[in-house]
Amino acid sequence: MNTMTYKDYTARIEFDERDNIFVGRVLGVKAIIGFHGETVADLRTDFEAAIDFMIEDCNARGETPEKPASGNLMLRVAPEVHAAALVAAQSTGKSLNQWAAEVLDKAAHF
Repeated sequence: MNTMTYKDYTARIEFDERDNIFVGRVLGVKAIIGFHGETVADLRTDFEAAIDFMIEDCNARGETPEKPASGNLMLRVAPEVHAAALVAAQSTGKSLNQWAAEVLDKAAHF
C-alpha cells in the first residue's frame, strides 16, 4: 500500500488509470477526505490543503479536529486468545499491554 503522511494524518494513495491521476483518501477518520493530483507534487499539495482545510474548518466551528488515533485500543478476543496472549507476555517479562503494543507495532509495519 502506498501512503502519504501530513500532520499525523495518513492517506492511502492509488493511481487511477482511467483518469490518469493519483487519488488519495485519508485513513483513520470518520470524515471522507479525498484528494487527487496529476503528479506526485500536485497530489501532496492537494493532500496538505485538504488536511489544513479540515483543521481550519473545525477550528472555525469551535470543534476539535478528529485525530486518527487516541492511543487507546479496546479489543474483544476469545478467552483462549486472551489467556494465550497473557502467557506469551508474561513469558517475556512484559505486561500484556507492553507485549500487545510491540506485536501490533511489528504487524502494522510489516
